[in-house]
Formats: sequence, C-alpha cells, structure tokens
Amino acid sequence: MHNSIPMFRYAFILLVILGSWSTSVSAQQDSSLTPKDIHLLAEFTNADYNMGNVPIGKGGEFNVYIKNISAKDTLMIVDVKVSCGCTTPKYRSNDPILPGKSSYITLGFNGSGGGPFTKFADIIFQSGQSKQIKFSGIAVAEPAPAEPAKKQ
Repeated sequence: MHNSIPMFRYAFILLVILGSWSTSVSAQQDSSLTPKDIHLLAEFTNADYNMGNVPIGKGGEFNVYIKNISAKDTLMIVDVKVSCGCTTPKYRSNDPILPGKSSYITLGFNGSGGGPFTKFADIIFQSGQSKQIKFSGIAVAEPAPAEPAKKQ
C-alpha cells in the first residue's frame, strides 16, 4: 500500500497535465473557428445609400460594390436577406470574390408606399460573416402630365 501512494500522485499529476493541455488545445481551436470581422476582408461602397426621391409604384435600384481587400481569403456571398417584400436583391450566389477582385449586389425597392422609407438588407458570406446594408429615400407621386394647350 505504501507504493500505491506515489503511483496515485503520478496519475493525478498526469491527469492535471492532460486536462490543462486539452483545455488549451480546445481554446486554440475555438478561436480559429471564429469568423474574422468582414471589414478586415472587404470594402463596401453604397452600404448606407440614399435613393433620393423614388416614384411610387415604379421604384428604383442601386448597386452595392464589394471589394475583397484580403491578401489570401476568398469571399463568397451565399445569401442576401431583406427586411421586407418591397426589397428585391439580385446577386451571384456562391460566385467567388478572389483577393483584390470586386463584385456587387443590386438592391431594388418597389416604391409601393408613399413617404420616407428606411430599409435594410444583410449580405451573408460563406463563413458566417455578414454586412448590413441600409438604404433610404422618399417615395413620391410623380407629377401629373401637363395638359395639352387648348387651341383657340
């Protein structure tokens, strides 16, 4: 029994070492799985866009440009989620944006309601990063066509 105590201490020390090693390994793995901030990988043009006056019922659209500023990471848009049915996204899903290259999405607004509006769209990338796009404007009635001049 006297010999079992040192063996118990060795086993305990070995368990402590293995436990702390596995904790540090899993912590390193967890941090590598965390997606990078999308602003470290891409620049966005028109991410906060003012559409100005938009004709009611005719709407309008604009492009959001995405430039991959990463030295080695390829970006890929997998989805664009819009805040309402009045917004229509057009984009090339799963089309790689290589380092140094650019792409774009087109956001359309149908102008169905009148007055000021603010809408949002979320661009979702392949590894979980996302970028929220905001656009606003005023839906206005188009002026009535001028009546033809009367002949006298």
